[in-house]
Amino acid sequence: QVFTFNTVEINVQPSVKVKNGASMSIICRADISKSTDFQLKHNFTIFKDGKLVFMTVSDKDDARYEVPMARSSDTGEYECTVEAGGKTKSSNSLHVWVAGMTKPILTAEKKEVLEGEVVKLRCELPEEVPPLYFYFRKIKMNSTPKEKYVFEAYKNFSEVEFSVEEGDNILQFDCFGKRHVQREFDSSEHSNKTLVTVKEPFIKPTLSVKPSNNITEGDRIQLECSTVVARMRDIEIILQKNKTILNSVRDEKVLQYSAVATLEDSGEYLCKVEQGRASKSTKVNVVVSELFPKPTLAASMNKLDENRELTLSCSVSGFRKANFSVLRRTSNGDVLLKTSRNLTMRVSVNDTGSYICKAEVKGIVKESKPVRINVYAPVSKPTLSVVSGLPEVVLGKPLQLICRSAMGTPPITFTFYKGNDIKKTVINNTYAMFLDENVRQNDKRGYRCDARNNHSSGVKTSNILNVTVVVPITNASLGSVPYGEVEEGSETTFLCSVKEGSWPIHFRIFRKTDHDVLVFEQSEHADRVIWRKSTMSRQDTGTYYCMASNRANVDVKSHPITINVILASWQKGVIVAFVLILIAGAMTLALWWFLCKKKKAKGPSMEMSGPALATNSTSEKLTRQHDDGDYYSGKIFCLCSPAKKHLLDIFGAGPDLESAEVEYTEVEVSTLDPHKEIDSVPIRFPAPVQKGTETVYSEIRKANN
Repeated sequence: QVFTFNTVEINVQPSVKVKNGASMSIICRADISKSTDFQLKHNFTIFKDGKLVFMTVSDKDDARYEVPMARSSDTGEYECTVEAGGKTKSSNSLHVWVAGMTKPILTAEKKEVLEGEVVKLRCELPEEVPPLYFYFRKIKMNSTPKEKYVFEAYKNFSEVEFSVEEGDNILQFDCFGKRHVQREFDSSEHSNKTLVTVKEPFIKPTLSVKPSNNITEGDRIQLECSTVVARMRDIEIILQKNKTILNSVRDEKVLQYSAVATLEDSGEYLCKVEQGRASKSTKVNVVVSELFPKPTLAASMNKLDENRELTLSCSVSGFRKANFSVLRRTSNGDVLLKTSRNLTMRVSVNDTGSYICKAEVKGIVKESKPVRINVYAPVSKPTLSVVSGLPEVVLGKPLQLICRSAMGTPPITFTFYKGNDIKKTVINNTYAMFLDENVRQNDKRGYRCDARNNHSSGVKTSNILNVTVVVPITNASLGSVPYGEVEEGSETTFLCSVKEGSWPIHFRIFRKTDHDVLVFEQSEHADRVIWRKSTMSRQDTGTYYCMASNRANVDVKSHPITINVILASWQKGVIVAFVLILIAGAMTLALWWFLCKKKKAKGPSMEMSGPALATNSTSEKLTRQHDDGDYYSGKIFCLCSPAKKHLLDIFGAGPDLESAEVEYTEVEVSTLDPHKEIDSVPIRFPAPVQKGTETVYSEIRKANN
């Protein structure tokens, strides 16, 4: 019994888009190939959005999942799986959309409410599955509905509150729902309309004004605000003008307000009655006629010198019967100067300030606009100085000047001059600053400043300030005579100079060591300085440099020079003479010693042949001496110490050679073979006790025959 799954398919009837409330069938069918005709059990499983919704076992090759009344919650992705004989196969997924939603149900907590209260509503979609969107509407006659929406992720109902406002009489409410289906919204139809009746807790207030018309400044104005309430509890009446609360009462039906009318009382008055959330208001406009205009204060002069006379006059246009007063305005309040229309006084600087006048008619007091009076004391002669103190400036650096005037009423106008050119004008209280950033060596050096204010005395001028321009030092150099090598004990002259720089110049000469040593220091009103050092010693050998500075406070260093102190000429002559004497003595001693040694070397202890000390004697013949035994006839040269006289003893040298420090001796020796040529052969001897030099060198020179 061999079988295999060909396909597993899923479909829906009547279509993949089903109207809400209609029936639908989800059909799962398996296409299987068998080797023979045999019965096979099929396990059908249907899933919606990954959740199991239907399962059955059948001999048939298909299964049907019936939904008698489709709802929007049945919308989703469907898939079926078939298992048979240990084999399993699944279909592709199929999206089914149940279009439309059930009609929501709306209920109101109250059917009758007062103004200021709230209406609590509940909207429910009983057959729908969250998440859902709920929309509530408040419908009022002849106005656009107000709408609120609430998203419910886990509930199929929602609740909201609507406030009842002034003017709401008969209200209607409804709701509808929405859900999100594959990037689209599916909406339900609107619910039933719920009717809510609104009652007034109090009537709109009445605001009255007495007198009702022709209100003039000085009249007493009365305002009364009243209402009728259904319930006195928590009732409040408020009277406002331009958002300013004038009066208020609680738990009363009437509010009254009274005041003497002024021009400022003209405007809009508002009476507001509040109870809970309910609020009603009434407005009225009040016009107050002017009794008399504001007074005007006139001054004989606004700017005047101290000790001058000032007259202040107060008047009201077209109205003379008033009580006048003149006052001075200060930070601590107005100070009364005189109860009169006119005021005359001799002023001082302390009288500078603002003045007003007041006029009173029928209890109405009005004041004029303030008048500013400035009293000036003359400026004193200004002083001009350099901020840094000294009247000088380094070339290339800015020059900052300050001009001061000890006396004088501000503001003071300061004017700076460089020569006869105006450079800057500053208005300040007691001083002013000026910065000259372009100071050149050949500029006009005379600075001055003027000071003036509004006093009639005019301009005061400072003394002329002459400023010295300090030129910084450039290019310091150091030289010496003699230069380089100096004989010990002689005089050396050092010259330190600069290319340019303002005098005086401070010169310093240093000798370089581990820590530079100051050897000379002097200030000069010149561009150079000479230092004569009378006696030079070996300790003065070294490297020298000089540094120069002036009031510009910049040290300029020269290139270094090297001084080498050598021996004087007479010292060299003494040394040469001493050396020549030593050489002459040594030569004399050597000659004497040589003659003595030569005389001793010709004694009877040895028989010398050939020329003495001949180094190339090769013509000697080897002679056979039968009496003395076999020997070589040749020459032996020996440079040896007394301790090596053993060598000479072997060859027959006498004891006279013991006293010689260094000996050079020529001896003859015999040979057994006259036909055999003898090469120079080094001969080594056992060394006795050492005395001084240990060099022994002996050689036997060959004979031609």
